[in-house]
Formats: sequence, C-alpha cells, structure tokens
Amino acid sequence: MAISQNRSDARLKELCQQRLAPRRLILASNRGPIEYYLTENRQLSSRRGSGGVVTALSGLGSYVELDWIASAMGEGDKQAALLAQGKRFKAPIDNGNLYLRFVVNSRNTYHKFYSVICNPLLWFLQHYMWNSPRTPNIDYVVHDAWENGYVSVNQTFAQAVIDEAMGGELPPVVILNDYHLYLTGAYIRRQMPNLVIQHFIHIPWPSPSYWQLLPNSMRQAILTSLCTTNIVGLQTMRDVHNFLYCCESFIDEAEVDYDRQTVQIDKHIVQVRAYPISIDVAGLKNMVSSAKLQEYEQKLRQLCGEQTIVRVDRAEPSKNIIRGFRAFDKLLERYPQFRGKVRFIAFLVPTRTHLRPYQRYMQEVTQLIEAINSKYGTEDWYPIDFFYENNYVQAIAGMRLYDVLLVNAVIDGMNLVAKEGPTVNNRDGVLILSETVGAYEQLGQNALTVAPTDLEGTTQALYTALTMPPDERNKCATALKKSIEEEDITNWLYQLLKDAASLIQELPETST
Repeated sequence: MAISQNRSDARLKELCQQRLAPRRLILASNRGPIEYYLTENRQLSSRRGSGGVVTALSGLGSYVELDWIASAMGEGDKQAALLAQGKRFKAPIDNGNLYLRFVVNSRNTYHKFYSVICNPLLWFLQHYMWNSPRTPNIDYVVHDAWENGYVSVNQTFAQAVIDEAMGGELPPVVILNDYHLYLTGAYIRRQMPNLVIQHFIHIPWPSPSYWQLLPNSMRQAILTSLCTTNIVGLQTMRDVHNFLYCCESFIDEAEVDYDRQTVQIDKHIVQVRAYPISIDVAGLKNMVSSAKLQEYEQKLRQLCGEQTIVRVDRAEPSKNIIRGFRAFDKLLERYPQFRGKVRFIAFLVPTRTHLRPYQRYMQEVTQLIEAINSKYGTEDWYPIDFFYENNYVQAIAGMRLYDVLLVNAVIDGMNLVAKEGPTVNNRDGVLILSETVGAYEQLGQNALTVAPTDLEGTTQALYTALTMPPDERNKCATALKKSIEEEDITNWLYQLLKDAASLIQELPETST
C-alpha cells in the first residue's frame, strides 16, 4: 500500500511541476477548504475542511500555486474577506502555496442561489428525487431566484476567477466544481477565451427526459455554459452518456461524437470524461491508528452483536434509509434465527435540516427504528442502534466493525462510504451495494448488488451476506481493498489534471 501511495504522489508531483508549473491553478467551489468562525470573545479563527477531496486538492499547493475561490458561508468568512479587502490571501496551513479568495454575496442573493435553486431544484433534479405529478412547482419565486440568485452568484464567481487569472504571466488552468457553478464557465469564456477550463460535477447527471422537467431557458443556459469549457468531468460512464445525449437532444447546433466523447458547437470542442472520485486511503489508514478512533472503536464494540450490519449516510431521502430498515425488518420476521444475534448500527449525519422534506424524512426514519425495536426487542437485546450527529471519526470506527455494510442509496454520484468501509474494515465484511450509485461501476463485481427499490432483493442480500462462507467473504473483501487502493484520491486528481495539462500546449503565452 505504501509503495502504491508513494508512486501516486510522485506521479502527481511530476505532472504538476513539469506540465502545470509555472502556471497557477484556480479552483472554484461553493464551499472552500478553510472555514473561518468567531470565537466566544469575537476573535477570528479558522479550521480545515474535512474529507479526502479537500485534503487532496489542498495538498496541490505543495506542487503548484493554487488559488481557491469559494463562497463566504458565514460571518467568519465574511470578516476574513473584509480583512483581505476582497483579494486573495495565504491560507493558514503549514506549507504549500494555497491562497484563498472569498466571494461575498448579500444574504438575500445567496439564499435565492442556495436555498431555492441549488438545493431544492438542481440537487433534487439530479438525484431523481422529484415526485413529478406534484413537484416541483416552478413559479415566479423560482424564476426570480434563478435570475437574481443563481445567475448573480455565478457572475460574481466568474468575475473573481477572471480577476485572479489576469494576475499571472501565463494563463492559469481553471477547475470549476459541481452544480452550484454551472453558468460560471460561460461568463469566464466571454472575457478570457484562451483559458483551459475544466468543470467537474460530483453528482449524477440524469437523462434528457428528466431534465425536461426544468424550464427550457434554465436547461439551455446550463448545457451551453458547460459546453464552453474544455473538459466536463463526471463520475461515471453512465453520466457521460447522459450528458452527451442531453447535448444532442437540447442544443440544435451541437455535434455529438459518442465514440470520442466530445461535443462540438461552432468550432469549440468540449471533451466529456468520467473521473470516478475516490478516497484518501493513506489518510484513512493514519486515522485508524489514532488514539481517538481506537477509543470510539472500543466503545462501539459493546453495541455489536454476534454479527453487525452498519450503514453510514447523510440523513436525506436519496440515501434510501427507510427501505434499508424495512428490509432488515423483513429479515428478522422471516429468519427468526437472527433475532438476539444481529445488530444494526446506523450513523446518520444531519443535513439540510432547514428543509421541510428532510425534516419529515428524518422523522419517518426515527419512527421506523422505534417500531422495529419495539417489535423485536427484548430485555437483553434490541435490533437497531443509531447515531444522529456529524462525527466522522466515530463513523469510520463503526465501519471497522461491520460484518455487512449496507449502501442502498436510490442514486449517488459516487458514494464514498462504499470505498471507505472496505478500506478500514478488519472483519472481511460484505458490501451490499445499490446498482444506481457511481461506485457500482468499480466495486459491483465484488459486492452483493441490489436495485434500490427492491425490498425483497435487499432482504435476501442481507441474508446472503450474513451466511456467506468465510473464504468467499475474504476473497471479496480483499479484492475490494485492492481496487480502492489502486484508484485512490491521488489517482483521481492525477487523471483530472493530466487531461487539463494536455490542453496547455494549445494556449497562447498570455492570459488575455
């Protein structure tokens, strides 16, 4: 493992130093790598963002000058932006050339952007979460939020990127992130036609029929903007095909080449590529050996049964938590030999708690857990334990202990839990994996796979996992670990930047 990790790091370092430097890299995303907050005595302090993606992208500052542009999310971020007079400033990390710049919008504008368009509209659309006979209802409020929220914030981001891009001798490479910034690329391209712009989309890309639920003006704006970039990166080949099909369906002048995975509009060609995102394997292994994680692991062992099922999810409808518990209910009903022996531990992370659909969903989850515990529980045993908190270290400790890891999301861009679990687990645990998550393309052959709506199939998968012979469990678990370690977050980043670097030679020698 260490040899593989060192090789990946060396390859990424070489790419940055030989192909990217002396150009800067500009990264733009809604949420940044550093969060500023005010202490109790109103002093400004900061903390690093969590997760392998932030760690990997931040680490690029060791190899190349990196400007990270992000929204000012709270009062602390806004004060940091004010102190920097709206300019970039050195990130408070120990090493590297990572600079931050915050984009500041009014509270009302950001609310329209984030809480009317990004989350309830685009996120729900791209996760197939709309109940189309009833939702969405795209009324004047939504159209106003598009024009005076989403468009405005994207324009502000574009201007921040342009300001930073103008500052160097050579044009930088720009990487835009996710559904928050779909329009940013077009605004940048109009003023700086010679930049290499890459847009990576972390969530699924639906088929054209689902995008047709969105008004044509919004749909056209999103697609045509993305097609002004040089590379559109998606999680899976399924997403790539859907994107190409959308361009063919909705942009009259688009020339789509499915074999080469390109879209040409006039003389501009955009490449559409799959870059399956992964995890920081080395970072996870370091975490596993930490005293804090081992303390959690020791406490959680007391909750385990003779066999233990685990799930780790944000508490949202797309994760399909209710169907997972209903399948477990059926397992205990049909196979009473598991009662008193199998425990189900769920680690659920609060998310979008201000949205009513999420509040209702979590209420239904809690009620179902209580019903199952009441139905089967005894004085000495009850079937389900759950944690409702944002405690990443505790969740990783829990995944060390599973015999079965249930990942049955309705749909996911990737689902990194499916990669984190097999990496840290030490019990030859079995992965049950939904066919509709991005991780299925890589991991499906060594997992038990289910259709997310198939309660009977999920019940049978749980039974098969709990009764699987030890040699078969070991074979699957070993293959999962190997696959994930070979395609870790560093490899993802290398593939992403390698394709961007290949376009640099076509750039002129000035920024404008």
